[in-house]
Amino acid sequence: MGFTQLIDSIKYYDQQYVEVTGTYREAKEQSALFNDSLFVDHSKNHALWVNFSQDCPLYLSGTHNGLFEATGGQFTSINNKKVTIRGKVNVGNTGHLGQYKACIERVSFVEL
Repeated sequence: MGFTQLIDSIKYYDQQYVEVTGTYREAKEQSALFNDSLFVDHSKNHALWVNFSQDCPLYLSGTHNGLFEATGGQFTSINNKKVTIRGKVNVGNTGHLGQYKACIERVSFVEL
């Protein structure tokens, strides 16, 4: 699904599982997916909060290395990278300080 389509019709997708691609950004009190197109609004109110759960370690295919496990002393870094995320849309959760369009939670798939 396209990022712009998802944002424009976010209420329609509430409580549904979607797969969407964008640029993931993490920082203090930020875990969000932004549209990676050059021709759109990149503000937080056009982005999706991403709520990763430690209950789902998202293991790399064919390995025992999880997204949240340290490998070689460091965690897998996905900051500022293009990623595809599959999870459940929750329009009732708008992230830190209510700044985001909605939340993708129960993340079950991440592709770098």
